Amino acid sequence: MERLKVVRMVLLLVFIGWLFMWVMLPTKTYKYSWLVTLSNRLNSTYLREQGTNLVIFSFPIMFLASLGCVYLHFQKKSRPESNPSRKKWLDSWKRPVMVVNPLGIVTLMELMFAAMFVVLLGWSLANYLHVSFSNLHMHMHMHNTSPQKVWQAKFRSVSLRLGYIGNITWAFLFFPVTRGSSILQLVGLTSESSIRYHIWLGHLSMVLFSAHSVGFIIYWAMTNQMALMLEWSRTYVSNVAGEIAFILALIMWATSIARVRRKMFEIFFYVHQTYILYVFFYIIHVGVAYFCLILPGIFLFLIDRYVRYLQSLSNVRLIAARLLPGDTLELNFSKIAGLDYNPTSVLFVNVPLISKLQWHPYTVTSNANMEPDTLTIVIKCQGSWSRKLYRHLSTSPVDRLQVSVEGPYGPTSSHFLRYDNLVLISGGSGITPFISIIRELISQRARQLQQPDKNHKLPKSVRLICAFKNSEELSMLDILLPLTSNTTTPSYLSEINLQIQAYITRETEQQPLENTKKPLETIWFKPHPSDSPISAPLGPNSWLWLCAIISSSFVMFLVFLGILTRYHIYPKERIPAGSLASVYKYNFTFKTLWDMFFVCVSVFLATSFENGKREGMKVKNVEIDDEVEGEIESFAHDKSVLESITEVHFGHRPDLERILMEYNKKGSDTGVLVSGPSRLRNEVAKICSPSKVAKNLHLEAMSFSWTQDGLQYGIPI
Repeated sequence: MERLKVVRMVLLLVFIGWLFMWVMLPTKTYKYSWLVTLSNRLNSTYLREQGTNLVIFSFPIMFLASLGCVYLHFQKKSRPESNPSRKKWLDSWKRPVMVVNPLGIVTLMELMFAAMFVVLLGWSLANYLHVSFSNLHMHMHMHNTSPQKVWQAKFRSVSLRLGYIGNITWAFLFFPVTRGSSILQLVGLTSESSIRYHIWLGHLSMVLFSAHSVGFIIYWAMTNQMALMLEWSRTYVSNVAGEIAFILALIMWATSIARVRRKMFEIFFYVHQTYILYVFFYIIHVGVAYFCLILPGIFLFLIDRYVRYLQSLSNVRLIAARLLPGDTLELNFSKIAGLDYNPTSVLFVNVPLISKLQWHPYTVTSNANMEPDTLTIVIKCQGSWSRKLYRHLSTSPVDRLQVSVEGPYGPTSSHFLRYDNLVLISGGSGITPFISIIRELISQRARQLQQPDKNHKLPKSVRLICAFKNSEELSMLDILLPLTSNTTTPSYLSEINLQIQAYITRETEQQPLENTKKPLETIWFKPHPSDSPISAPLGPNSWLWLCAIISSSFVMFLVFLGILTRYHIYPKERIPAGSLASVYKYNFTFKTLWDMFFVCVSVFLATSFENGKREGMKVKNVEIDDEVEGEIESFAHDKSVLESITEVHFGHRPDLERILMEYNKKGSDTGVLVSGPSRLRNEVAKICSPSKVAKNLHLEAMSFSWTQDGLQYGIPI
């Protein structure tokens, strides 16, 4: 544990140092003093003008990502079987301080870091302009015969520096969408919960780049230099590449607006895939020196994307599908026994029969301890993709369904176990993450009874408050009991002091619906030789494998770049005395193409090599026993226990403020987890905010909706 503390301190110091260099980057001190010294030492014949930025801005983050993988591996090994310790000093920082559209629920910590980031952007712009205005250059062009005015030169300088500021947002843009990121896990985030930050940064970067691009067009028009819009310079930035990138970005931005994304999601999804071209032309435009400023985020995202691609090449073994009332579907996959994941994890699913390109994330409802050989997700049919899948399974006989997956991805610990009481509030399909949480509580209670000598702290009481539109959706509660031969599972529901309050908002009384009386229809799929159980993308020791991939690929990139620069670029740029520097300058675009090529090759080689070694070491999976199907199907749910702890209310919504304030008055810490529509999340957040004097209520809003700020549980994207 002491070694882990030392590693944590090293990680923190490196990160603070990296941020400090971003603060110093736009200042005169850095440009006229530090940069001169660093360039003399780092811009060698092997790295040239990239040397400084690679060492100062790229290396620290790659070091953090690699060392962070090692830290997470040993933290997982050293973590006790009981729930993680609670850091009470963080509670006040995680409280919601504002609920406003389109940002959603903003905590004090998020507000503080957002303010610090805005201050960094303002500081950088002010210093860039201060340095620029004190040494103003009159940029002339051969087609411009009239003298340039000072205010026009300042206008150009402002437009240029806005692009510099936009580049800062790009340094952080790709971290939130890197699903298997060690950096996100180090700060307690997952990709699903931090997608909102990617959205915020995306909008901010587009505002800055729009001002940058439009500003230059206006400047060229004012100075009669519109011909520069068609310039692809050999020795400087390519204006054409920047314009192409800007047009692609505008199209992506337009389809990313919440209203457009909700109504025409598939258009948003496919248009957003043009980010590959956007990144390509953007890097050509900014050049290799500025590319090194944003390289870590892109590098780590590319590694993650290729690892996901390798995992998706395999077809997974789909054991069964259950068709529930209310157009709800449960899929049961086979998984290797060593695959461990925590509640609220997300699995990305692709069904080529429905769509070869679309991947849809769903909450994993099974528990890794209770169901060691199966993994389950629940799909609520609220989109065209899920409706097609449900219709295909319910209307035609199916022996096999080809499915590929990515993940599962999720938190590193069961953080909800640390509270004295637990209140789970859901709306509609938002109940699915709570199914996995309740199963985890059951698993922990079973372990607590089996190992009474160990400290397994559990919440004293658990209340599930779920709101449904129709009574047929009450069948979602049946999924609380897994398909398993463990007949002691129902009794543990009462052991964890679980109370369920279900509210049917659109019905005043129980409706005599026939489909609610029908037994759940189960479809069994035949195994296929090409199918394999779900396994972790990089195996049991995935963090160590990821560390090896990150470190080896980055070193490989530096070696390739050094060899090319020293023996190909440098000889051509060696300037004889008295010669024009531009004549001997290597093509600006070719340098960026080489950089991008080496990044891709390094990631491909390192990931493929490490993955090949892991596959060779992996034990061949054993075929699923035919008896498993019989065990699963012979299991009968003991609904009497479930019904005894369930209250059903018709015709109204729950009085959440009254319920939560009762817990607040008890004086014990209560974890309030809410999942569902944004309106529900916002309502609960206002109740748990400091303005309500809710000192004992600790909100964890599960915001997973692309229509607002992330993914929505049970709804395909």
